[in-house]
Amino acid sequence: MSAPAYAPYDVPGYIGALRREGELLAAAAERAGMGAAVPSCPDWAVRDLLKHTGYVHRWAAGLDEAAPDLDCWAFLAAPSPLAFWARRQAHETAVHRADAEQAAAAATQGALDGPADGSAGLAGGPAFEPAFAANGVDELIMGFLARNISRGGWPGLDGSLAIHAADGADGAADWLVRGGSEAPGVSRGTGPAGCDVTGSARDLYLTLWNRRPLDGLQVHGDPSILAAFARALRITW
Repeated sequence: MSAPAYAPYDVPGYIGALRREGELLAAAAERAGMGAAVPSCPDWAVRDLLKHTGYVHRWAAGLDEAAPDLDCWAFLAAPSPLAFWARRQAHETAVHRADAEQAAAAATQGALDGPADGSAGLAGGPAFEPAFAANGVDELIMGFLARNISRGGWPGLDGSLAIHAADGADGAADWLVRGGSEAPGVSRGTGPAGCDVTGSARDLYLTLWNRRPLDGLQVHGDPSILAAFARALRITW
């Protein structure tokens, strides 16, 4: 697997996104309250979300001062360990910021209407810069999913899935998840597929990271392929 294309984000760009998303996460958690349920992370309250995020950040602390030639463990292909951790922490924080935003929305709705059913806030979600959101989709597909396939931990699909981010030059990108009669695999770009799904980079980012339902995406072909993909790559942390 080739290293991901990081443009237009570099290490300072990722660290800037990490700082921004961290501040937004903290503000949303304060609005929600420590005991509020997190709809996208079953069995978690906001305090659990913050404990998890804090642990990860303490483990990977010091990114801003790290030397470019930092030599440390990384678990996905990247131009360097520093680039890997800057990217990983930026998206880890952004996805959990979405969790905190949903918890705040659910808590507010519950206060207005009585006990919530746990689904409040899932249909919408926060805004993200298109290029950053497309980068997060790329990390999921070309990083995590590619790793699962290489390790034999991916059940595969009955057909291929083409994913299209349609945000113009700032967020346009394509990915292909191969399945069916072909050996499982992923690639950037497009090709023949049994199902094509198109949406904004932001909607794809939140949906594929399991922070938003499939509603609102344009689906052509066999929708069961997309549904099977969502079930097999279900992320709840």
